[in-house]
Amino acid sequence: MDVANKSTVSEFVLLGLSDSWELQMFFFMVFSLFYVAAMVGNSLIVITVITDSHLHSPMYVLLTNLSIIDMSLASFATPKMITDHLTGNKTISFDGCITQIFFLHLFTGTEIILLMAMSFDRYIAICKPLHYASIMSPQVCVALVVASWVVGVMHSMSQVIFALTLPFCGPSDIDSFFCDLPIVFQLSCVDTYVLGLFMISTSGIIALSCFILLFNSYIIVLVTIKNHSSRGSSKALSTCTAHFIVVFMFFGPCIFIYMWPLSNFLVDKILSVFYTIFTPILNPVIYTLRNQEVKTALRKLKNRLLHSNKATPLYYF
Repeated sequence: MDVANKSTVSEFVLLGLSDSWELQMFFFMVFSLFYVAAMVGNSLIVITVITDSHLHSPMYVLLTNLSIIDMSLASFATPKMITDHLTGNKTISFDGCITQIFFLHLFTGTEIILLMAMSFDRYIAICKPLHYASIMSPQVCVALVVASWVVGVMHSMSQVIFALTLPFCGPSDIDSFFCDLPIVFQLSCVDTYVLGLFMISTSGIIALSCFILLFNSYIIVLVTIKNHSSRGSSKALSTCTAHFIVVFMFFGPCIFIYMWPLSNFLVDKILSVFYTIFTPILNPVIYTLRNQEVKTALRKLKNRLLHSNKATPLYYF
């Protein structure tokens, strides 16, 4: 923090997605709706899995953690952007900017490892079904969740430590609606081109490597499903297709932004919307509309709530 304290820039200005007042109001309404939908949808998944004992399996435990991460990912910057459109105050303190970088990389890093764990779970369930119970034990499931958060913390700390070593003496305008390292490191007043490019590109390389591993695992799973034409295989195909849609929508923007950190800022801003807003709202839609077990559990939860309301006595005074 000593180096950071030497920075003459005490706050940054988030320029947002547009300078137009009409577009800002449009984004305010759209992002408000998306944020509420993402929070409600993911909260329903978490509550449903916790309350329904039939969903207490590794796949749904991992799904619950994915929903928690998605709610966190949608919340680290979106509420500030929404309020900024109302108040017109688009500044963020230096510490607030570093905090956003920390949580962004914490949640994205954790989600990458968690998506790999979900892929591993589906691989074992489909390719080695007789050994599934012994391999994906509750202890292994908990270990995968803990490992995803540990890796997320380690990755995030490396990004924050790098950011704190940079002195900032102006300019202070960030052409985005949140702080991220590819943009912030270009505002430093020292020549960090090579080091910054290497530091940021490593995130892209890691994301690309993980995506290739996930892609290969899903290819193996799909080939296995193709060799088994049955109702169970159809259900497995639907589940894996849903998983891969989430993986592609999440990894695609991350790979592009961090593999080419000096690319067009407009493209980066559009892509950043996908993994901060669109993907968190996409997950509940995919996992509820394409998963019969979750839909059944949701109906049971709704009926339980309706019956409890009817059973509540009314008192008139």
